[in-house]
Amino acid sequence: MTAILGPHQRLATDSRREQFLAAVFDALWDGYRSRVSYVRDYEKMVAAAGATFFNDHIAFRTLAVQQPQAGIASVSRVFEALGYRAAGSYHFEDKQLSAIHFQHTNPQFPKLFVSELKTWELPTSARRMIEQTLVNHRPAFRAEPLATLAGLDSNPALNTTELLAEVVAHFQTLPWQPPQKHDVLELNKTSQYGAWTLVHGYNVNHFTSLVNSHGVPQLNDLEKTMTALTAAGVPIKPEIEGERGSKLRQSATEAVKIDVNVRDGEQDSTMPWSYAYFELAERNEITDAATGKRVRFEGFLGPQATNLFEMTKLKS
Repeated sequence: MTAILGPHQRLATDSRREQFLAAVFDALWDGYRSRVSYVRDYEKMVAAAGATFFNDHIAFRTLAVQQPQAGIASVSRVFEALGYRAAGSYHFEDKQLSAIHFQHTNPQFPKLFVSELKTWELPTSARRMIEQTLVNHRPAFRAEPLATLAGLDSNPALNTTELLAEVVAHFQTLPWQPPQKHDVLELNKTSQYGAWTLVHGYNVNHFTSLVNSHGVPQLNDLEKTMTALTAAGVPIKPEIEGERGSKLRQSATEAVKIDVNVRDGEQDSTMPWSYAYFELAERNEITDAATGKRVRFEGFLGPQATNLFEMTKLKS
């Protein structure tokens, strides 16, 4: 068992590739929690209660365009090289979105929920704003480091410091030049998801606490956790997605605002925009159709995810 800093330190890793993956997640977590103050409030609450935080899933957003080709694969290929496989697909017709959720062969690792905006379904003006921004999309993640990631277990002498920095930068660095402020504001009228992704790129959209893992009576369901966070001053989505006792129930904090880089004509500028929220999930058991055994539901439900997409809608 390998000790890892961050919320993935409790994961038992049995290969070098898994150790590297945990380090990636901790680096992404560190950048995310530094921006989302509600996460730090949650950490304090969990520590005070003697509870445990288990990361259920991480969400990423992408823009599906043809020139250059971009979309779910822009995010997923890195993780597929590290052992993830597609486990479910979802469609959100009213939002022009598709998504795939990925699971690792080691069930302790968080699930990934990667979505894409089908830009060809947008009005022509909105699609062109996205295409004009993505025309300077950086080159796709190179095949050579993908092969290195996939073969980490057979190369024990490799120094992975630079490789880790490259993988983390792939997500935390905007993959195109900052968009025009006017385009972001106009696109937001058609697709708040599209505007969000234009300014944040492939950065983490949210991490998720699995409340089942808390392990203490005072935080052992979604309602109790939401009540405790509200008492700590954290603004919470008032509605719970999913009925009590159903296979998946979800809520979230509000999204924080941060300053994002944009272009205002020929000038570099910034403006405030919604960034990320912290999600809460409660998973319950279902009967496995193949075995007849009771198992925890590990998938996602489209109607619930639809409402959670709205958590990054910019509030006036």
